[in-house]
Amino acid sequence: MTTYTLSDTNLVLGNPLRQYVLRVRDLPEEDRPRERLLKHGPAALSIQELLAVVLMTGTKSEEVLAMARRIMTEYGERNILTATDAAALAEGLGIPEGKALQIVACGELGRRFFKGSRDGAPVIRTARDVFEHVTDMRKLQKEHLRGLYLNGHYQLIHDETISIGTVDSNIIHPREVFRPAIAYGAAGVVLVHNHPSGQTKPSGADRTVTEQVAEAGRLLGIDLVDHVIVTEDSFASVLAPEER
Repeated sequence: MTTYTLSDTNLVLGNPLRQYVLRVRDLPEEDRPRERLLKHGPAALSIQELLAVVLMTGTKSEEVLAMARRIMTEYGERNILTATDAAALAEGLGIPEGKALQIVACGELGRRFFKGSRDGAPVIRTARDVFEHVTDMRKLQKEHLRGLYLNGHYQLIHDETISIGTVDSNIIHPREVFRPAIAYGAAGVVLVHNHPSGQTKPSGADRTVTEQVAEAGRLLGIDLVDHVIVTEDSFASVLAPEER
């Protein structure tokens, strides 16, 4: 298993038809998310329930618990908590922009509160480390491209979803990859995306995206450390595809 090595550089410049949907008002009062939060504290609630509390209400077409459940299913727990682009989040999930702003604001509060504390931060040195870190995205039904941003000690300092949908060089621009790297002062970035098909073999588009991002990184002095494809139970590196 290849161990990552950073360059020494100072240039770091559907809901089924007719199916009954359980609504908050249908639940016994003691089982409703807000009441459970008041009585038992936040640790007793699932992420889905916490998200429902943040959203407060649903829309005319979607009840808040159903919305929270769908967001978790389509976007993934870690992705929703690290989202920073409210407009893209609203468009991708088909939710009101105000709801997306609430989610992004809560995530940012958490990041700022814990900013600067690197104790216990994951260390990413191999493709297997990447695979073990992204357990939440292995079963997603849409392709998600994420950037894992590392400091000079290979510690994860930022984790961001870059795009949702087919990884395509016509859609994904290197600036979207490196904007967080510059903002967080990262020395390197690992790209990772899932293949819902279960196949880890890189596509032509996967290789093209990797080459374009690597070239942009060389100009900026920020390493593209790896690009890892993950499925539910396997993984492969685009840069070293023989690894599993």
